[in-house]
Amino acid sequence: MQPPKSDRAHRHRAIKGAVREYSLTCLSRTPTTLIQTRSTTKRSRLALAVFLAFAPPASPQRASPRVDAKPLVLTGAISLPNVQGRIDHVGSDFKGRLFVSALGNNSEEVLDLAAGIRAHSISGIPKPQGVTYSPEANKLFVGSDEGKLYIYDGTALDLSTALDFGDDVDNLRYDAARKRVYVGYGDDEAGAIAVVDATTNQRLPEEFKLGAHPEFQLEKSGPNIYLNLPDLKQVAVIHRETGKVSRCSLTLESNFPMALDEANRRLFVVTHAPARLAVFATDSGRMIAALPCAQNADDVFFDAGHQRIYVPGGEGYISVFQRNGADHYESLAKVPSALGARTGGYFGKGRKGFDVF
Repeated sequence: MQPPKSDRAHRHRAIKGAVREYSLTCLSRTPTTLIQTRSTTKRSRLALAVFLAFAPPASPQRASPRVDAKPLVLTGAISLPNVQGRIDHVGSDFKGRLFVSALGNNSEEVLDLAAGIRAHSISGIPKPQGVTYSPEANKLFVGSDEGKLYIYDGTALDLSTALDFGDDVDNLRYDAARKRVYVGYGDDEAGAIAVVDATTNQRLPEEFKLGAHPEFQLEKSGPNIYLNLPDLKQVAVIHRETGKVSRCSLTLESNFPMALDEANRRLFVVTHAPARLAVFATDSGRMIAALPCAQNADDVFFDAGHQRIYVPGGEGYISVFQRNGADHYESLAKVPSALGARTGGYFGKGRKGFDVF
């Protein structure tokens, strides 16, 4: 999402000036726990790598590779000529297409990973942000910072309809079991998560009011939604069936993205000030580890097959971490992107594209 309309410069200066270590304390006594928090000065990634995270999930029982093996090997790059401005989130249809929200270009870019090319560009989306795909309905869903959810036919990529949520449609998550799209939207007191039926394109009456803009992840094998409420300095867990919301207070700030390891009940949170990958137990809220990572991360990806965490950072590096054993996480590498450093929220030296590993 875009940062809040006010105080962006002030918050950015405050974040840059913060140098002390932070810790996360869950003050709630509820057993359901922790979550992501996201900074209100969200930034784009420099070069969003195409990770194994975009492949179909592998079994977590697979043996982890040797930690001394190269964690990422650059195999190519996909150019995005004439795409201007910052890039936000990405999504996949898990059939070889990657959907790229080019927020600054007002377009959704469609990449063919097998061919290594940009296959299509959907224009006319004002400041696209979150994106998700429903294979069951064969539909593409794209959120806009201007407050609309755009729904496209998944084959021809023609616009089917647009739903108006008022402001800042950002994170989108798809629940395949129920064929529902969960929509994070709204700033300040209007922040909420809404639900859309992927089959009918209808907004459902089910909604979770939160009082702040959320970013979130869904459990696939359970009823919980893990989310952050950075403006309130809270994290929360929503039980989708009962609607109960459990909240925890934060002592750390500037947490952007999160990823979830459901099999091992671990939550990965990336912070900006300082730049850390923090690992939490979802059943207790206990911090397991906090490791230095790439700065200004906007996403984090967990690869269950390799038991690895990837953190692409805004300054042009990708941090890679290996899970070894129950609660041991090790930094493998800080891999430079092939595209160069980002400058002022844009890609450096006029180069825009994706690294493929």
